[in-house]
Amino acid sequence: MKYFRKLIWYGATRLLIVCLVLGLLMTGFYLAMNASNIYIILKDGMARRAQVVMQSSDEKELSNYFSSSYLASDPALSIARNGNSPYQLYYSITGFDHRLDMESVWCWPWEDTARATVRESIPAIDGKLNAAGRENAEAMALASTPPKWRTARYQVILTQENGHWHIKNMNLIEYLDE
Repeated sequence: MKYFRKLIWYGATRLLIVCLVLGLLMTGFYLAMNASNIYIILKDGMARRAQVVMQSSDEKELSNYFSSSYLASDPALSIARNGNSPYQLYYSITGFDHRLDMESVWCWPWEDTARATVRESIPAIDGKLNAAGRENAEAMALASTPPKWRTARYQVILTQENGHWHIKNMNLIEYLDE
């Protein structure tokens, strides 16, 4: 009986260790999977948002990345919706170099909410003055090249709805001077 008890105890401890290792591996896998999905949503969503602001692209595609409540309250999008974006009013933007650096992200595998800190920058904007911009260039002291996009750091909250991540809120932390 003494050897049988030792054998059972040996088997139980090894099984517990194997279960703990598998649990840690699964948790790491889901953390990595969520982090990569969140990065893709942030990168593509923020680039599409900048495209809507600068090039008056179709705003309906933003609902793939952002929640409807955020889209209604985003200040940059509301300026573009009202037709007051200097990029749309005075310039013809043909392209831009959008960059997003994810500084931190955290989401437990069993939660539907994630937090991320990102740094957004657009170092190069290709465009020139359009006809309306050329007429107002001297009066408004417009440059021949489009104005720079302000590099900023954001605190982003994402939620998972029906298996898809959406940006629920984006708070500006600070503008970064380069």
